[in-house]
Amino acid sequence: MRGRDEETGEFLDISRSQNRRDALDVLALGEKLVSLTPAQLARVPVPEDLLPHIAEAKRITAHIAHKRQLAFLAKHMRREDDATLDAIRDALDANSETSRREVAALHRAEDWRERLLRDGDKALATLLEEFPQADRQQLRTLVRNAQAERAKNKPPRAFREIYQVLRGLLVPAALGLDAVAPGADADEDADIDRSDD
Repeated sequence: MRGRDEETGEFLDISRSQNRRDALDVLALGEKLVSLTPAQLARVPVPEDLLPHIAEAKRITAHIAHKRQLAFLAKHMRREDDATLDAIRDALDANSETSRREVAALHRAEDWRERLLRDGDKALATLLEEFPQADRQQLRTLVRNAQAERAKNKPPRAFREIYQVLRGLLVPAALGLDAVAPGADADEDADIDRSDD
């Protein structure tokens, strides 16, 4: 029985309702962990002792058995301290926000590709105002080649290359990273080699 403090009149322990809400919250967190791909799960700070339980829950497909395994996983998760569970929650929130921004950048790259093919140099000038590090000549050549491929009904090789270049510009910008141009590492290595001479 919980009881009350005689001096303050406050309850001495957490209510059963609050305990149940906390347990259901941990169960929902366990379900999120089970739904992650192995690559996503690797980015989350999950304690090593929970990984076998997560793998087992992924393996089990029968409804009731899966539900039972999730409850078992949640039981083990409740044994972890609050800081560990909060770190897992924070990582999942960051991953979902990061993936949303990345998907939005990919859609934006598709839109830019269509604009470049439709409007040509006008769209290219607008793109270069926003991303001055982009290679004007490469993009202009790719757009011209993609238009020729469409006209001749050839495989869309240049069409795909435009997307790759745009993705290299837009995704790092959306995630707050520096864009790395293709071949930039080779140029830096060459500069280092020249300085040694």
